Amino acid sequence: MFESVLCQVTEYDPEVLESLIGLAVEIAREGREGRRIGTLFTLGDENAVLAKSRPLILDPLLGHPESSRRLANVHLRGTIKELAQLDGGFVVSAEGVVLSACRYLDAAAAEVEVPLGLGSRHIAAANMSAVTNAVGIVVSESSVVRLFCHGQLVGEIIPEVWMMDHVAHMRGAVKREQVGDLTILTPGLRPTSISK
Repeated sequence: MFESVLCQVTEYDPEVLESLIGLAVEIAREGREGRRIGTLFTLGDENAVLAKSRPLILDPLLGHPESSRRLANVHLRGTIKELAQLDGGFVVSAEGVVLSACRYLDAAAAEVEVPLGLGSRHIAAANMSAVTNAVGIVVSESSVVRLFCHGQLVGEIIPEVWMMDHVAHMRGAVKREQVGDLTILTPGLRPTSISK
């Protein structure tokens, strides 16, 4: 479903990445309790991410069986959506197991450039993806899902078509793909403009 984004991130199982992106899009579209929320996921290189982060509160996922923390577990989605309201991010293994929640990502990379207007959640994801092999997936409170890989913004997913006129942080040529009611932006291979 997210082919143009998945081809930008080749290090991880596309099914796991697509499932995590799908969850992020659900959070962006639905919010929680009638309000929009933002959150952050890292996927892969989990040992390095855990070493470069720390818990903000007692980890609510600690001690639960792995089977109940797998992205494939339909009962986990509601828990993740509830925990997304809290500060901090989620650490997800390359195999799709949510290892930790409510983590402060403490990684700094000097070469990361995040477009102006994006906040600390985006900077944390970009930095973590630059200093580890993890992918950063950010749900913005403006309901946009952004992917960072190797310190670079590699895709924006805009769940609501009306937001198209309000968001365009990608540099250079941008490829636009419409999947149902989702709009996906990725760096284009040749110079083109965003068509409406």
